[in-house]
Amino acid sequence: MTQHRETPVTSRSAWLALAVLLVGAFMALLDTTIVNVAIPTIYTSLKASESTLSWVLSGYMLAYGLALVPAGRLGDRYGHKPVFVIGLILFTLTSAACAFAQNDLQLNLARAAQGLSAGIFYTSITAFIHLMFPGSVRGKALAIMGSVIGVSSAVGPLAGGLIIEAFGQENGWRYIFGVNLPIGVVAVLAALWLLPAGGRTDEDDRADWAGLVILTVALIVLLVPLVEGHDQGWPLWSYLISVLSLPLLGLFALWERRVVARGGNPLVPPHLFHSSAFTGGVVLALVYFAAFTSIFFTISLLWQAGLDATALQSGLLLMTFAIGTIIGAAQSDELAARFGRTVLIIGLALVTLSMVSILVLLAVVTPSDLRGWTLVAPLVVGGIGSGLFIPPNMDFIVATVSRDDAGAASGVIGTMQRVGSAIGIAVTGRLLFDTLDFSTGDSPDVVFARSATYAMGASVVFVLIALALVFALPKHSDKAPVPAARKEPHDAA
Repeated sequence: MTQHRETPVTSRSAWLALAVLLVGAFMALLDTTIVNVAIPTIYTSLKASESTLSWVLSGYMLAYGLALVPAGRLGDRYGHKPVFVIGLILFTLTSAACAFAQNDLQLNLARAAQGLSAGIFYTSITAFIHLMFPGSVRGKALAIMGSVIGVSSAVGPLAGGLIIEAFGQENGWRYIFGVNLPIGVVAVLAALWLLPAGGRTDEDDRADWAGLVILTVALIVLLVPLVEGHDQGWPLWSYLISVLSLPLLGLFALWERRVVARGGNPLVPPHLFHSSAFTGGVVLALVYFAAFTSIFFTISLLWQAGLDATALQSGLLLMTFAIGTIIGAAQSDELAARFGRTVLIIGLALVTLSMVSILVLLAVVTPSDLRGWTLVAPLVVGGIGSGLFIPPNMDFIVATVSRDDAGAASGVIGTMQRVGSAIGIAVTGRLLFDTLDFSTGDSPDVVFARSATYAMGASVVFVLIALALVFALPKHSDKAPVPAARKEPHDAA
């Protein structure tokens, strides 16, 4: 017997609330890309150390990723509205702290706090969409959010370049953070007015704070030597601390098992990793984000510090990748439904082709002959590949676990994507700065191009590993336990 289903009706207030949520999403995701073109000006304005440049990006990503899972738990327990509003207030305040930072330490601390704040309120966005929109209307709301994600990535480099061009090389980077202040204030007031009370109270749903602390320490211990080792001359402690990250990760795994044995809710459910396909998929998420986010760091520094391009020129160049991403993402759903995992393979192959092409160009073209148009075609191709890969990727990874584990799996993947971004920037940043050698007598553009080639080589290695790991995913995502697996769109940022 065929049941008649009425078309869900969504109130006007729900769409207004969605607009508020999307402003928050736009701000959080914009700050992952807009800062790339500001890195060279921060370097000269603050007389910052080389490690500061890596931490400005890595610290934000790491804190952002680590906040996602516990913030989601807090929203479930206390309501998503207070979590969203508090996170947005903190994001606005920490943006001001970034804008007024007077030295390396202040900027790094403020930037990490800004990433933590973004992670706090970002999880509530998806939760609210599921609370406010039923059935097919929810898909429309998520599609709108996907468009906002694409637009924020595309306009980030361009907006950063325009702001620095307007306010000058010395302090223009401060206005990149300062622009969040008026938007944040308006968004907070609108959220208090328009967002419904949402979430549930569950006294047994305690967040795994101890697990979060252990994981945070382990990842910081892993990143600190990569970022600080060069500035300190690679002392013995940098190697010892790196080794210490391994037993800390082992301790985290043991702790999570203990939480399960006591009937608690672990930060990362250990049984998820009983599936080799899920484990491979999580490593894939980490490695891919390490690959593609790091190229923006490399190209920004080469273009501005090495080739004396303006921030606006650098932003225009990087925007071509984001435009390609929008083109690829627009076709990804239909193609993934038709061709399955093959679309992911094609997407990664295009990204690999793009990065290898850039690597070859950097290696063979005389730096003085490098022009923006030289990299446009490879960047657009890479963007299209990334657009084909990122949106459906969550479907295929979540397809490897049971229905009851879909939410936890999505949170783990989102966290690993942010951690991957932080590791990728740390590794390529160290390669770039460690190989800068002006004692050879070569011109700055030659020195920077040589170091950028090494850094790009690391990104190529990451994406080749990702290309190999994609075969760990199922051939089709129609086995996924949640029909709309994109209900945690962290992966698109």
